[in-house]
Amino acid sequence: MSTGLQRFKETFSMRLFGWLKIPLLASVRPSVVELGDTRCVVRIPLRRWSKNHLGSMYFGALAIGADCAGGLLAMDQIKRSGKQVSLVFKSFQATFLKRPESDVYFICEGGRAIRDQVQRTLESEERITEPMAIQAAVKLPDGTFEPVAEFVLELSLKGRS
Repeated sequence: MSTGLQRFKETFSMRLFGWLKIPLLASVRPSVVELGDTRCVVRIPLRRWSKNHLGSMYFGALAIGADCAGGLLAMDQIKRSGKQVSLVFKSFQATFLKRPESDVYFICEGGRAIRDQVQRTLESEERITEPMAIQAAVKLPDGTFEPVAEFVLELSLKGRS
């Protein structure tokens, strides 16, 4: 599990990347809750910039959260490999289960599969594409999480020389 200082550094890095490369990402103010070998959790607060006309989280903000959780875990696995790997998402599927009317937590638990995909990518000269599952949930008053959406993104990796 990430310590407070680690989470601060990871959140700062992700927001800086957003401001420099993807300003729309930075506009929803994502925060890293957890980043480990196998799991990444990112929180997007429900606020003016992430709400729709009904007061729930806009589906574009939900897409950004899924992108952040999956992309951050993949970038962390690539960084751990010490090699140059190009990352892109090839497709995006979403199933919306319930209106998210509070902060949303995006959970990706595919770290092992991503690590294996990175390794296969480095051993091959081909682009390797695999599905990645991400769940969006809201925190209930009792501390449990209730799913509000499910995403499948195709992570596509290719080694760079």
